[in-house]
Amino acid sequence: MFTAFIAATWPGGQVQTSLAQTRPSVSSNEVAKVSPRKESAPRKDAARSDPHTTGFVTASAHSTEFAIAQDIATTLASGQESGPHGEVALRVLPMVGNGGIRNLIDILGLAGADMAIAPVLLADRLRESGSLGDIGNKLVYITPLFVEEFHLLARAEIQSLSDLAGKRVNFGEEGSAGAVLGREVLNNLEVKVSESNLALDAALEGMRKGQISAAFLVSGKPVSFLARYAQDDGLHFLSIPYSKAMLQHDYLPSALRHEDYPEIIGVSDTVDTIAIKCALFVYNWPIRSERFPLLELFVQTLFSRFPEFLGDGHHPKWREVNLAALLPGWRRFQPAERWLQQQSGGEAALRRAFGRFLEQKPITNPPDREQLFQDFMRWQQRQQGR
Repeated sequence: MFTAFIAATWPGGQVQTSLAQTRPSVSSNEVAKVSPRKESAPRKDAARSDPHTTGFVTASAHSTEFAIAQDIATTLASGQESGPHGEVALRVLPMVGNGGIRNLIDILGLAGADMAIAPVLLADRLRESGSLGDIGNKLVYITPLFVEEFHLLARAEIQSLSDLAGKRVNFGEEGSAGAVLGREVLNNLEVKVSESNLALDAALEGMRKGQISAAFLVSGKPVSFLARYAQDDGLHFLSIPYSKAMLQHDYLPSALRHEDYPEIIGVSDTVDTIAIKCALFVYNWPIRSERFPLLELFVQTLFSRFPEFLGDGHHPKWREVNLAALLPGWRRFQPAERWLQQQSGGEAALRRAFGRFLEQKPITNPPDREQLFQDFMRWQQRQQGR
């Protein structure tokens, strides 16, 4: 079932020479190409999975998303009692993915791949396309995570998006968030480029040699791999303008700053960009299945130890995470929903208490009110960890 998709997205180290503008913006119809025909959601084989190991599909090894998965694996591995042969009750195994639609397909059909970090926008499109049938009961979420910023790194002679016209731009491996959404963004901005689909390290090497003019990466800032490239290399970030049209496609305005990339961005400089939301999705194992107790243990352990991730020793993206936040249109994994409901009566009770608090200081702007609530939730999570 995955043959057509894998063949279409396999990078193979080859440079594609087609113009990005000649390819239409990604729609639910294009997402349907993931599968050669419409069918029911794939079935998982629990028998081939390690009963103590949960597979965590993420983006490339250079990405922030992979670092987050490694952070979870390392932190949750500590503090567990081990058996006579050193085994632990819960082991989280990060699995390198492409950070795009393929991550979600792996959850749905790959034995041992229980969950993944993936862009919400791509999950929405996969579900709406119907290419894998009704996946709403198979794919659920544990928690929304953070926003992933669009990074467009360019050579010194490229000073604006218009300078990229006719130049070779790397979008990342085919099917990745960078390839799908980066291509869509340049199409919408009517910038025609020659496309390549290399891994990030190969693309950066091509930029040093002058073979590639710019490279796209969609990942949460700061990406440590990029942070190691200083201004001496002549590489810098290009601004990506935000428009109301992008809002309709679920993009968010964002910015890259000196504190994110001190070796690339000047002290007083800011690079405008866009971003998308990502979430931790999970396969909705039936309650009586062999895998359900392991995923339930994962949720309980991650949520109860969440305050540990807010410290300085962890990636700053953790501070954007609100475990109780909702993902419109999607069902939350039952153990996660139950855990949240058990904490002070759940999010609904917290929102009621927060509403009573705000009655003393009314907020007329709804976005301001919601932002205050998210800050309140993060504060409460920190208090629980004390």
